[in-house]
Amino acid sequence: MSLRIYNNIAAMNAYRNLYKSDNMLARSLERLSSGLRINRAADDAAGLGISQRMRAQIAGLRQATRNAQQAANLVQTAEGAMNEIHNMLTRMRELAVQAASDSVTDTDRAYLDSEFTALKNEIDRIATSTEYNDTSLLDGTYSGNSVCWTNTTANSSVGVAEIILTGAASGTYTITDASGSSISMTDGTTTQTLSLTAPNDGQTTELNFDQLGITLKINWVYSDTSLDGKVIQVTGGSGGVFQVGADNAADNRISFSIGNLKATGSTLNLSNVSIDTRSNAQSAIDSIDSAINEVNSQRSSLGAVQNRLNYTVANLNNVAENIQASESTIRDADFALEMAEFTRNQILVQAGVAMLAQANAMPQNVLALLR
Repeated sequence: MSLRIYNNIAAMNAYRNLYKSDNMLARSLERLSSGLRINRAADDAAGLGISQRMRAQIAGLRQATRNAQQAANLVQTAEGAMNEIHNMLTRMRELAVQAASDSVTDTDRAYLDSEFTALKNEIDRIATSTEYNDTSLLDGTYSGNSVCWTNTTANSSVGVAEIILTGAASGTYTITDASGSSISMTDGTTTQTLSLTAPNDGQTTELNFDQLGITLKINWVYSDTSLDGKVIQVTGGSGGVFQVGADNAADNRISFSIGNLKATGSTLNLSNVSIDTRSNAQSAIDSIDSAINEVNSQRSSLGAVQNRLNYTVANLNNVAENIQASESTIRDADFALEMAEFTRNQILVQAGVAMLAQANAMPQNVLALLR
């Protein structure tokens, strides 16, 4: 056994192990007090990066859920107003049927026509005043973007069976279809290229230019280069486009539009309809039937959109929950494990302090040799 005073190696070794145990105890305390396994990048650099991406996606999904819920509320607002328009059209038809019979006089028809006109005015008022967040819904201004056909536009004669807008902004979209198996589309700023194989007879294929918000449905009429130089002109509208996903992609958006439901508008087309004579009343029945069918069509479309939004909300909640669970396994502390680590580190610190005290006392043995 060698005894040294100047360098107490045993004490240095005890201190080194005590320092390590104290750091581990401090880390256990930090995790137990914060509830997180990762409190800084040094704890798990890769895990922190993955966790932060997941947190960003979860936040986006939660906002997308709120967007979808608000879109459903907008649809419900419009559909509720349409229900009242439906009721008024039903009453107007009842008045028209009554006026179409000679059981009433022209004087009576004048009274009936007065109510008929009042109901038309009320339909116009409701269509004009129905709003969601200061946005008019039923006066025709909530129509979506549409394709404007020109002589140079891609159409069925060159194999385009349908052009589907999936969020495309208003503007001009030019197609480049050089010889080969690829086709490109550009709006002057963004260009996207897709592969294309001409479909067989009786079949169709879809080209989803998701970066531009346009989908082309190509049929068997298409032949190589037939779309080269063709133009799709999209005219603007104020229809709704709702972000219902966390990413900037066409399939993360839902869009829909609502037509003009004013009685004097082009959709219902009741501006010149009256029931002041038997002949006019008879004609009014057909006009109102047509108007009712238009409202039916609009309500049916909005009902489908609302069901779609409800399923979207359910799916977003499910996805967010699963990603949150994954993020939790990466970043959250496992308290059972951390308590076991804490207990071990606490005992190691206590033992280290005791052994450091013993090691510091060892040089005193030298004094026995100096007596």
